[in-house]
Amino acid sequence: MDFDRKSAVSSFYGAPRRSVDVLNSEFPPGQERQRRDSSSSFFNPNYGQPTPSAGYNRNSYFMQGREEPVKGGRDEEEAHDDSWDVYADFNNAGPRYSTAFGQSNPAGYREIRSATPIKHEEEISTPGTNGPVEMVTVPALGPEWGAGELKAMTKTGKRERKAEGRMQFWKDWNRGERGLCGSWFTRRFTAFFMFGLCCVIAIVLAFTIPRVPAFAFNSESPLLNATGSFADSVPTVFSRAPANFSFAALVDLQANTGSNYLPLTFNKLSGSIYDLDTERLVGTGSLGKTTVPAKSFPEMKLPMNFTYVATNDSDVTWANWYNACKNTATYANGTRPGLKFRLVLDMNIMGLPSHPSTATQITDAPCPVELPINSV
Repeated sequence: MDFDRKSAVSSFYGAPRRSVDVLNSEFPPGQERQRRDSSSSFFNPNYGQPTPSAGYNRNSYFMQGREEPVKGGRDEEEAHDDSWDVYADFNNAGPRYSTAFGQSNPAGYREIRSATPIKHEEEISTPGTNGPVEMVTVPALGPEWGAGELKAMTKTGKRERKAEGRMQFWKDWNRGERGLCGSWFTRRFTAFFMFGLCCVIAIVLAFTIPRVPAFAFNSESPLLNATGSFADSVPTVFSRAPANFSFAALVDLQANTGSNYLPLTFNKLSGSIYDLDTERLVGTGSLGKTTVPAKSFPEMKLPMNFTYVATNDSDVTWANWYNACKNTATYANGTRPGLKFRLVLDMNIMGLPSHPSTATQITDAPCPVELPINSV
């Protein structure tokens, strides 16, 4: 036989076989397992067998590794011992099959205790009791926020969204696509509504806004002699040194409220009288709050206090009023000259923001007082 065809197994040529099993070499001497020489079985298959078999048996080849049981089907898996757990060495739940880390537990188990006991839901008491504290469920983490979403959560982002919403609402309303207060006040409806509202306001104001009345004087005696407490408060005085005069009188007025639909209320009605020749102020007066009926011609008496002071009796204003108020007997024809003055009325009417005024001139008004015949 060629040298390259020759078997390297010594037992093939009849020599006794040596065991080179490293795993089986740990047995003490004298306790090695005895194996039958396979040479006889190679050339004599029925050697040592009660019945004929194939040309090979268990001892006809050499097993180098550790002998392990052959895994079978599901029947053998169900029939295996439940104490065997292939994961026991990794999760510390079973016996350790390795002593590399110095396992000292003879049973092979190592228990790991939790530092905090686990609380079950049935052990958690209701809030407000003295039992265990209720654990709050933490929601699961969601996706990360984007830059636009982070900006939208700031005050600037909220203001921008509100401004955009108002602008978009205005555009939609201007196009007639949206309305105020739901779907009512659209652009077209708002136009008709405002037109109707303006008409109603105009009609209401036409009947409620007060009108400035017109005034007329008593043609025979526009100035009347005052009586009562007002006359007593202002004594009648005409003096040459110093030149002055003072007396009380009433201006007889008649108002015309025909243009008013509601009663007219004067918060204040004041008057001023100026001498028509010199434009000097000679009398003032006012009337308090007064209400007159509408569509009528009410008479009004405006109290006036005539007072004037001059440097001497040659003053034209003093001379005009003194000559008009002298006693009638001092004149040969028995007729006194009339007073010439201009009356200015200032009105404060309720319901009017402005304060209208009116003026009139009188050229021949008799003096309301008459001095004694022996007066200076």
